[in-house]
Amino acid sequence: MIAAHAARLGIVVARPMIEGRRYDLIFDVDGQLSRVQCKWGSRTGDVVVAHTGTCRLTPTGYLRTTYTDREIDAIAIYCQDVDTCYYLPIDEVAERHVVHLRLAPARNNQRSGVKMAAQYEFGAIAQLGERRHGMAEVVGSSPTSSTEEQAAHQGGLFSF
Repeated sequence: MIAAHAARLGIVVARPMIEGRRYDLIFDVDGQLSRVQCKWGSRTGDVVVAHTGTCRLTPTGYLRTTYTDREIDAIAIYCQDVDTCYYLPIDEVAERHVVHLRLAPARNNQRSGVKMAAQYEFGAIAQLGERRHGMAEVVGSSPTSSTEEQAAHQGGLFSF
């Protein structure tokens, strides 16, 4: 779903030909490549919860790891419960095992440390853009029709 949503926005999506990398997809936006790790999210009340860490069995026991900016550029989350994809730059989630994205404001009005899901959506009016330091991130387009127009002008979409 993440690849399909990205492709609909005109983002060139590629997959590594071999397994074993820490990223699942590569997004190509105007020649800037972004290594993206894909995760599932689930809705619990007004919150989308995504487990962003990994856990695997090794000969010495279970090994829990997280992602860093040396391995990936972003984590993309698909939540089937709300049929939405989210794009979180690695600096927002580095070394975290779980991410919580709020669909509605907290009932206690807490704002500090709260990630609002709408800020990270990529869908109808979101697209990958450039940060000042060259990494891709989600930004809104204005007007909303510019997303469709941009996607129409970009050819050669690859979705594997």
